[in-house]
Amino acid sequence: MSKALQTMEWMTPGANLNAYIQGTATVPILSIDEEKALGEALYYQDDLDAARQLVMSHLRFVVHIARSYNGYGLPLADLIQEGNVGLMKAVRRFNPEKGVRVVSFAVHWIKAEIHEFILRNWRIVKVATTKSQRKLFFNLRSAKKELDWLSADEAKAVAEDLGVAVKDVMEMEMRLTSRDATFDAPVDDEESTYYSPSLYLESKGADPAEQIENENYEGDNNFRLAEAVKSLDERSRSILQRRWLSDKKSTLHELAAEYGVSAERIRQLEKNAMKKVRVLMEA
Repeated sequence: MSKALQTMEWMTPGANLNAYIQGTATVPILSIDEEKALGEALYYQDDLDAARQLVMSHLRFVVHIARSYNGYGLPLADLIQEGNVGLMKAVRRFNPEKGVRVVSFAVHWIKAEIHEFILRNWRIVKVATTKSQRKLFFNLRSAKKELDWLSADEAKAVAEDLGVAVKDVMEMEMRLTSRDATFDAPVDDEESTYYSPSLYLESKGADPAEQIENENYEGDNNFRLAEAVKSLDERSRSILQRRWLSDKKSTLHELAAEYGVSAERIRQLEKNAMKKVRVLMEA
């Protein structure tokens, strides 16, 4: 085992980032033949020391890739840590018979782990879950020509370039320009333009006392209605039920033909029945 590999054993990005980055630069880059030999030892013999050497010799590439994601406001040490996880996954899956270098094969895995870490930690609420949203999250800012909001034509052009829907472009732009807010942040006595969401997102129907009161009120009204309808004569009760309380409502002319009176008479009976019911319910 080389001296460079031994000195790397104690280095982690979180302990001393500068020392870690300098340390990765001291690890020799493998030649094609060395890489192939180590890859075969791992692939065919499950040689963990070969895996370790493959990982260590590519740590500098993880640092390079992680630095390109500095603009998301997350610690570089954390990005490197996640990239290293992707590198280890790639090395474990590397097949030397495919004829590609480890770094070419590992780029996808390194970026995938970093992407997932950014999406989990960039905001409290995850801003991208679908494939289109993920693509827009990592490409929309670079695709915008100006810092202002996208115009309709610009949004359409971005959508065509990235192969996504225009509505997804507009929605992601809104998500990227929004910010996290504490739901129940304390409000100062001084005037402030910011208000806690708990003050204006309160659900008025969530109070158990109000719910019980409303249920009791509704139940009492239903009981009064039933009792009031029972007090009507049979014809008035039938007319009222068939005109207002049935799923299939009857017309004035249908009831007039059934009872042998005019439609106007049915209307009068209906009006009188409703007036009586209203009086009884208000009593």
